[in-house]
Formats: sequence, C-alpha cells, structure tokens
Amino acid sequence: MNLIDSTYRARRLTAVSTAAVALAAVSACAPVASASAESPAVAVKAAGSAAVSAGTAGRCRTGGLRASVGRVDAGAGQRYAPLVLTNTSGKSCWVYGFVGLVMFDAKGDALRTRVRRESVPAHRVTLRPGASAHARLHWATVPSGRETSCPSAARLMIIPPDEVAHLEIPFTGTVCGDGRLDVTPMTSGARL
Repeated sequence: MNLIDSTYRARRLTAVSTAAVALAAVSACAPVASASAESPAVAVKAAGSAAVSAGTAGRCRTGGLRASVGRVDAGAGQRYAPLVLTNTSGKSCWVYGFVGLVMFDAKGDALRTRVRRESVPAHRVTLRPGASAHARLHWATVPSGRETSCPSAARLMIIPPDEVAHLEIPFTGTVCGDGRLDVTPMTSGARL
C-alpha cells in the first residue's frame, strides 16, 4: 500500500464517520412519535369514513374548503357555535390546529377581533371529500368592564390552519369583551 492509497482511505473513513455522526445528531433532534402522537406514516381515523393513510393526504388548502357556522347555542349572555370547514376537493386532506378569524361590520369595516386559543390539545383531522371538521367558537353578548355597547358583526373572515388565503361567510352576532372570540383547535365532525 502506498502513501496515496493510505491517505485516500483515511480521508474516506473520516468522511464516512462524520456523515454517520451528523445523521445520528439529526435523528436525535427529530420528534419521537409517541402512542398519542399521530405520525404521517400511520393510518389515522378519517372524518366521515374509515381509516386513511395520513402519508397520502396533504394539508387542506383554502381553495378546497367551504366554511360555515353551525347552530348557535345561547345561554346567560354566552354564545357557542361550531365553525365548520368542509372538504370540497376531490381528495382527502388534513387540518391541524387553530383557525384565524376577523370580524367585519355591515359596512365592510374590520371590527376589533381578539382570538383566544383554548388550552386544548390539537390533533390532525383527516377529511375525505365531503367530510367536515369544526372548531368551537365562544363569545359573550353582555358588555363588561368599561364597555357600554358591543359592535355587531355581519361577516367573518376565516383563515384555515396553516394557510394565508381566507374564506368569508355571513356571521351576525354581537361580540362583547372587546371583540373576544374563544376558539378550540379543529376536531372531526360538524357539531359541538
């Protein structure tokens, strides 16, 4: 063995060792799937049907969703309603996390909207075509603190989780608490 061969082998061994260490470091930093976590490589329960491989479904895009507000339940100055996103595309997709919201009045002016995310664990929800997921909306209708009246909303802009494009739907309601809407993460189904 000559000096050139031994130098080449030493460099190659060093490069292979460095790559192995780097790969081990990256693997150690990757999140570990637990029994409660949903990994894209496993099957998850699909809303509206049997199991679907989450590895084959991509994230739901705004253009493939329809939004609506379900039946509003009233009681003691409080309102609860499901904010429903329905998959209108021809393929399965998933939603995960919270929607963004902005209220508008009848003139089209934006109203102060304070979205408070409920402290509830989020789960990936896979939607087959035509299936729905919802977030629970909650708001107060009685003025509090220094409020003497509360603005009335006429429309609601919804930004689906992890999207920048929005949907806009009718939303008539008086929202007190300086425009506060409490919202849960998306979960399967169209009802609370």
